[in-house]
Amino acid sequence: MIAIECIGVTKSFGGTTVVDQVDVEVRAGTVHSLVGANGAGKSTLLGMMSGRLSATDGTVSIFGERLHGGDPKESRRAGLSAVYQELTVLPALTTVANVFLGQEMGRHGLLREKDMVAAFLELSRDLGLEFDPKMNAGELSVAAAQMLEIMRAVYASSRVILFDEPTAALSERERRVFLDLVRKLKARGTTIVLVTHNLSEVLEVSDDITVMRSGRKVAFGPANEWTKASLVREMTGETAAPEPRSRQRVEFGQELLAVEQLTLPGAIEDVTLRVRAGEVVGLAGLVGSGRSSILRSLAGAEPHAKGRLRVRGQEQKLPRSVRQAIQAFGIGLVPEERKTEGLVLNMSVPDNVTLADLASVTTRGLVNASRQLEVAKIKLEELTLSRPVGNYPVSWLSGGNQQKVALAKWLHRDPDILLVDEPTRGIDVAAKVDVLSALRALASSGKGVIVTSAEIDEVLDVSDTVLVVAGGRIVAEFDTHRHEPTVKDVLDLAFGVNHEF
Repeated sequence: MIAIECIGVTKSFGGTTVVDQVDVEVRAGTVHSLVGANGAGKSTLLGMMSGRLSATDGTVSIFGERLHGGDPKESRRAGLSAVYQELTVLPALTTVANVFLGQEMGRHGLLREKDMVAAFLELSRDLGLEFDPKMNAGELSVAAAQMLEIMRAVYASSRVILFDEPTAALSERERRVFLDLVRKLKARGTTIVLVTHNLSEVLEVSDDITVMRSGRKVAFGPANEWTKASLVREMTGETAAPEPRSRQRVEFGQELLAVEQLTLPGAIEDVTLRVRAGEVVGLAGLVGSGRSSILRSLAGAEPHAKGRLRVRGQEQKLPRSVRQAIQAFGIGLVPEERKTEGLVLNMSVPDNVTLADLASVTTRGLVNASRQLEVAKIKLEELTLSRPVGNYPVSWLSGGNQQKVALAKWLHRDPDILLVDEPTRGIDVAAKVDVLSALRALASSGKGVIVTSAEIDEVLDVSDTVLVVAGGRIVAEFDTHRHEPTVKDVLDLAFGVNHEF
């Protein structure tokens, strides 16, 4: 039986075709993965399957029922639910209220709260999850909030669940929990459609894989016929693997930034680190270890942080705002949440690229739009944006291309010290190579870079010095030119194996 059938599906935005004549069949009771480089059209295709978007041409059917499109309620009535990277959990509501949102139990206009709690606990046990039904969803981790959305879909008796980058913000342990839950749902007969850039996950849980490139379907086959290398070849048209970085010892320049006893109550304690000109310092650790809090404290985004700061040898007070950090100390931050903190989605690509340094594109108090566009083209050419730069909203771009715009904004501002949080989150293999290469090039130009990511292998590859963060503290330091730590070395330290913190 076919759960989802797409025939000649096409989607255009403003004259630009992003999905072009795609045919896809998703077999009922299977895990079907859509893979491709950023801008390949995966998420747009998923949006048409979910009813969030209407197709410009072609048809989408769920269990033989043709959708009109543009109406998520229509898809839900057909038995389909979607869980997106940007979660829809309402933080002010309890976990129970979130699961039953839109499908509450009631009688005579009153909620049957006891029945809802009982059903919630039974569903939690059935899925192997543990939740406090009275807890507000705003207190949950990203992983837990995602599981809550899955519970909502299961309670709705969804026959099909679509996942868009479900593990992008999860730690390795949380990913295992998610993948185990996918297997459990499949065993119950639920059909899963998965969009993810993690090819290991794709090969581990998929039955079928569809590969997209430049808006078109270019390949399809059973998962057991694919390898990572063959998927990358089809996704990019070439083997997109980074050249191994030379580990030859380099001489760094002056100390650009150093901090001692950096503390943010409830997050990090007594952190000491430094970065020199030409050096990439990597912070490796689990989600929630304090990695992001370190960067945010140095960038002025955490005004309650305390510590002793030294910039180019001069004692300074920690910045109390992001504006102060860049203007007084030359410290820029590419934040983890690019959509809410790194970009203004309804503004154009050139507007976003020049946002941190409008003075450079201003003449007599007026912004020069032609100059903005020229700057954006130059900076995004360095990062190989997968579509022509133009005066369209940055929201039109894929996640990976949005990340390149967020990075280009700070490359244009040219800070002395760039702090980068999750630079490759939710982006494809080729885009990761471009972004990490840009960070190495920035360091080679004499800047200092501090980077952190849940992808520990990427931190190890791009960094000269790796600091392992666990429990809000730095528990180990590696000079990668003298000793190349493995992912296992980092995880042993992060989980407290042979080490207590």
